[in-house]
Amino acid sequence: SFHPWPAAALPYLGAEAYYPDFLLFFQSEIRRMGSWQAVLSRYLFTPGEDELLVRLFAGFLHPLIQLMYGVEFGLEAVVAEGLAQAAVHSAEGVGGFLKDAEELSKEKGGRERVMELIGEVRGDTEVAGAARGTDANKIRDGVLGRARGAMVALAARVRVEEGEVEERTAEMFDAAVFVAMAAALVERGKEAKVDFFLMHHVNASPFFVTINAQDWIPASAKARLLEWKMRMDLLEYAARGVPELSAEKLAAYQPRTPDAGGSLAEIIARLHDFQDDGHSIKLGRAAVICHDVCNKYKGKEWLQIKGEDMWKKVCHLIVDSVKAPGACWVRSAGFHEAWKVGPVVLLRVNKFGQEADWNRTSRISPQSCDRNELGVRSMAFSGQQDHSTPFLCLHILAQSIPPRSLRPAL
Repeated sequence: SFHPWPAAALPYLGAEAYYPDFLLFFQSEIRRMGSWQAVLSRYLFTPGEDELLVRLFAGFLHPLIQLMYGVEFGLEAVVAEGLAQAAVHSAEGVGGFLKDAEELSKEKGGRERVMELIGEVRGDTEVAGAARGTDANKIRDGVLGRARGAMVALAARVRVEEGEVEERTAEMFDAAVFVAMAAALVERGKEAKVDFFLMHHVNASPFFVTINAQDWIPASAKARLLEWKMRMDLLEYAARGVPELSAEKLAAYQPRTPDAGGSLAEIIARLHDFQDDGHSIKLGRAAVICHDVCNKYKGKEWLQIKGEDMWKKVCHLIVDSVKAPGACWVRSAGFHEAWKVGPVVLLRVNKFGQEADWNRTSRISPQSCDRNELGVRSMAFSGQQDHSTPFLCLHILAQSIPPRSLRPAL
């Protein structure tokens, strides 16, 4: 038992070996309290108790994404999984960043739009230059390691009032999609490739649409969570090398197969039989949700993706990105070296989406490899699956994006 919470849980929070214990705990709490809504109210929305809440935003937002599906579809088993996943993530780094930015915002919070602050991140030389291509963790070692104060100060300028949560959610969602799509086009002469890390910020965005529809969640909690997401979006953009973002390039994007599918849903349906680890269809689904959410805000000055034609190009770009030769994703799109023919990376990832370790091996041309060796599929190798050792997945990834001149027909 982890009662009293959080004192009894503190020695075990952040330790992945205790995932089964936290899972059993939250499952039993749902039974004891009678509903998953009551459990979320207790463990996420009790004022002054943020030990679990901050961990939702760790691990490239994986705990939040898992919880999102549980809440959206009312699946108490998935809710328990999301909470347990959050519990075994570390709150170091991201947790302190969110809390410090929140505290500073009480004094210096402003009224800027998300994309205005994205521009501020790119224009701040200290923040924009903090992450380096050689950093093992570009958030921890880069942005927060070299420019923490400046990054916190920028993030503190995010402010969401309770009465504007719905529109600001749409603004956040639109900005997340735009940043990910525009960054996919940053490297001249290369295939469009969505950034792996920015993609997660799109995939997580429907969570905020979902919680806005829950009348049992306090308006203050909805506004607070949205502020945290916006701050994480700013931090992630800085960590990925502040790629140039051009609405003109996105509007001018030429899809590989422009006649494939009439509606957005039909375009994204081309991913239904695409074999990967689920990231691509989540991204496509999130993009269509964003389109629908933003539809009522046509004409707003903050809107970045405007018109059905531009939305179709977004959806085509998502499909093209993963179906083109080479790796499905580029990693840290703002760094020129991320787009080069580069080393194959052996990355050990545990079942919670956390990087365990990595090493570089021989340099290899993407044209000499089978696509499935370049990250199109994840290959899971089961280890000892007991209560102390989570299984590990071995991903073989390539930081190698072929030039557009090598496009084959799909």
